[in-house]
Amino acid sequence: MVSIVDDDELIRNSLLGLLKAAALPAIVFASAEDFLQSGFQHETGCLIADIRMPRMSGLELHAKLNADNCTIPTIFITAHGDTKMKMEALRAGAVEFLTKPFNDAVLLQHVRAAMGS
Repeated sequence: MVSIVDDDELIRNSLLGLLKAAALPAIVFASAEDFLQSGFQHETGCLIADIRMPRMSGLELHAKLNADNCTIPTIFITAHGDTKMKMEALRAGAVEFLTKPFNDAVLLQHVRAAMGS
């Protein structure tokens, strides 16, 4: 299962449609807090998370999951990325860091690799 965490409804719906069209099961969450409260952390094979979100950022979510010994391959997406942020995300253990708008085929390639398929 791919979990998508993004505060932008259009992005969530777009990614959900893309993954379903690629026959990848996915679920969406409007915030990091919603994802954490859902209990889906242990069913998630790949996490796609926005970096900048209200309250808890994608990087903070990733750190919280790691602190809870819940390591999920994570792909960060952002509309406001820079080299420093990318390096921080990759050092934190992200499998990829993509700047919006990104190539759908590239995202799918990274999701499949993260899920081992």
